[in-house]
Amino acid sequence: MTFKKSLIALLVSATPLVTLADITVGVTISATGPAASLGIPEKNTIALMPKTIAGQKVNYIVLDDASDTTAAVSNTRKLISENKVDVILGSTTTPNSLAMIDAVSESQTPMISIAASSLITEPQDAKKRWVFKTPQNDIMMALAIAEHMANAGVKTVAFIGFSDAYGEGWHREFAKVADLKNLKIIANERYSRTDTSVTGQVLKIIASKPDAVLVAGSGTPAALPQKTLKERGYGGKMYQTHGVANGDFLRVGGKDVEGTFLPAGPVLVAEQLPANHPVKKSALAYVAAYEAAYGKGSVSTFGAHAWDAGLLMTAAVPVALKKAQPGTPAFRTALRDAMEGVKEMAGAHGIFNMSATDHMGLDQRGRVMVKIENGTWKYQP
Repeated sequence: MTFKKSLIALLVSATPLVTLADITVGVTISATGPAASLGIPEKNTIALMPKTIAGQKVNYIVLDDASDTTAAVSNTRKLISENKVDVILGSTTTPNSLAMIDAVSESQTPMISIAASSLITEPQDAKKRWVFKTPQNDIMMALAIAEHMANAGVKTVAFIGFSDAYGEGWHREFAKVADLKNLKIIANERYSRTDTSVTGQVLKIIASKPDAVLVAGSGTPAALPQKTLKERGYGGKMYQTHGVANGDFLRVGGKDVEGTFLPAGPVLVAEQLPANHPVKKSALAYVAAYEAAYGKGSVSTFGAHAWDAGLLMTAAVPVALKKAQPGTPAFRTALRDAMEGVKEMAGAHGIFNMSATDHMGLDQRGRVMVKIENGTWKYQP
């Protein structure tokens, strides 16, 4: 071997291979507390997410915020400062997700919320440019409810919702579409997620004699007003939001929620969708993955929101890796930019098209109307 070849061989052997750092995903969800029926399937879904993306190992750090806003913020700051995460997934509820925005924007860490309110991503500004979300906006679902009410001959509606950002957001959006559909809101009541009685609110609603009642709650606490209305003899039409689309609501509500109408993501009734529905294939893919791990009939729409967050992240990572190394500010920025550029991504809840002005990305393909019938969900064509 010549001196030149020997020198080259020595240099090559002495040069360390450059390997990219692992991708670190921070997760804060409400696995306990009032929103646990939402958070548990989300936590279960995190366990199904890919352990490698584009050849890079992915580590997930999952924390429980116990449905508490302060804990959600604390978790977020810990994940950012101590664990140096590249992206945050969560939280489960609207109040928690809204409270987390300052922390992620200050650190310029992209966040994918799995809560519903449009306020989480709208209007887009210097802070919210770091925030994305996968659940359908309230206005999409409110319009579906108003259209169904109008077609069913409803003229007057009583509203009862959570006394937080979820309930307030729903009332605001439903009031807009109610006017469009000539529906009159004749009662407007609130209650806390942790309340054990809503008798006073329900008596006011019954006294107003509405054609229909809309409950704007999520998880099992949303059953309380409806059960109380049933106990007090209310016989009008009942509507809930997509915040109740899981088995725990059916279990807690029992016979008292029979006949209820609600909008939901297509995944809730994936098997009942027509063969040509644009979301049927991708929705069934999630159902198959979740039920293979947790049993037949265990799937919920809330876990599917987390699944779609994982799909969004997975779609963006290969693009970001071409620009920067995980664990760096440049990678977090590249990941944010890549998520904003995702187009025609088929998820469990719809087809996602992100843009600089739309960080939710769903259109009307991301909703269906369902009815609770014989203790299960029935697709309404």
